[in-house]
Amino acid sequence: MSPLNIIILISAYFVVLMLISYFTGKNDSNNDFFKAGKQSPWYLVAFGMIGASLSGVTFISVPGWIEGSQFSYFQVVLGYMVGYFVVAFVLMPIYYKLNVTSIYEYLLERFGSTSHKTGAFFFFISRVLGAAFRLFLVAIVLQQFVFDAWEVPFEITVIISILLIWIYTNKGGIKTIVWTDTLQTLFMIIAVILSIYFINDSLGWSFTDFLASNELKEYSKVFVTDSFLERSHYIKSFIGGMFITICMTGLDQDMMQKNLTCKSLKDAQKNMVSFSIVLVGVTFLFMLLGALLFIYAEKHNIAIPLMDGKPKTDLLFPEIALNSGLGIILAITFMLGLIAAAYSSADSALTSLTTSFCIDFLDVEKKPEAEQKKIRKKTHIAMSVLLVIVIILFKYVLNSNVIDSLLTVAGYTYGPLLGLFAFGIFTKHQIKDKYVWIVALCSVVLVYIIGKIPAENIGGYVIGYELLPLNGLFTFIGLILIRRK
Repeated sequence: MSPLNIIILISAYFVVLMLISYFTGKNDSNNDFFKAGKQSPWYLVAFGMIGASLSGVTFISVPGWIEGSQFSYFQVVLGYMVGYFVVAFVLMPIYYKLNVTSIYEYLLERFGSTSHKTGAFFFFISRVLGAAFRLFLVAIVLQQFVFDAWEVPFEITVIISILLIWIYTNKGGIKTIVWTDTLQTLFMIIAVILSIYFINDSLGWSFTDFLASNELKEYSKVFVTDSFLERSHYIKSFIGGMFITICMTGLDQDMMQKNLTCKSLKDAQKNMVSFSIVLVGVTFLFMLLGALLFIYAEKHNIAIPLMDGKPKTDLLFPEIALNSGLGIILAITFMLGLIAAAYSSADSALTSLTTSFCIDFLDVEKKPEAEQKKIRKKTHIAMSVLLVIVIILFKYVLNSNVIDSLLTVAGYTYGPLLGLFAFGIFTKHQIKDKYVWIVALCSVVLVYIIGKIPAENIGGYVIGYELLPLNGLFTFIGLILIRRK
């Protein structure tokens, strides 16, 4: 597929998004931007959240991770599902009872202003890095397979990507995103199903043949049970996955903002439960696709694409879809899926960052009504510029698989949120609010030090995603130390 055809496809896709934005953003009010008027159908939110949760990281990086990890990521995914039930029946009732716009308003109600700002700050850092990880991955694919041919610098690729997102979210905000996410999820699921079909067909296999093949067995190990010392041991992975979901969904303004647009708590819970079940199945499809990609590459002697002179397994899917002669339909399917995956998470991240900064840091709801929209618009632009800067920086500092990097960073940035919310929900203690930021910072530093301990110094134990609950535990203990007597 030529670079020109890819650009035409992307342009057509954005025309559709702009049409959706036109119809959903007519009101252009802060209420619609932040809450969608609390009128979103639960099933629409549930379906759209699949795309937002999977994102470009799952679309590209999960298949690319299969060679090194096989299906062990599915252990984490099973933990995700349990975490979603905790979010639905522990956290969501609190948010709906308080009728919050930003979920960190709970911390203001429970502890005070410093706790509120500390929670919002850690979300802000988490979401900026998370959104940048996701968009970075898509930007390097577009760069390698489209813009390098035209000698367009990577920095321009990133600026264009963010600019397009800003344009269609500028007015409607979360109201627009509920609908665009639905379209983007549909494209993403169609892309993975058709990719599996076309690659199997080229190998002369049916889907059943593929599942029964000896080649698949080389990649399909799910449970790591040999030694608890291993980083991917199933208990560590499952528990880590559960806490990742509780934090990256239940304590994350980006994901919860969509749920808070539902008409009632009951609708929001139906959305969360149904979404969690479907997400497990869709993620498993991505892992099957990953195994199929490596099988196909081996049979046709396709080398792992290089980035900056080093093999980059994240680029195998685009290499096969666009350059291996499997046909224009697969190429179009891949590009639509990739674009959908990228922008279904990035657009909601930009909106949630704008919402959180306006509500939690600028107290926009306390400003005169005439100023509120102006503040929101300026903040929306500022968040766009910030994402551009961070994504460009990633090009020069990021070396590992993107999804692994994303989950590792979550262990540092979401831990204080976990500790703060857990202490607020499961205890009745009040704390010395002004010291909360010190507790959170010390917890992150302590966990970072622990994460850097060489395995040979702790009996061969390899630290993995359990850093997140450990971080939350340290924060919880620190809050006990500053509680009011």
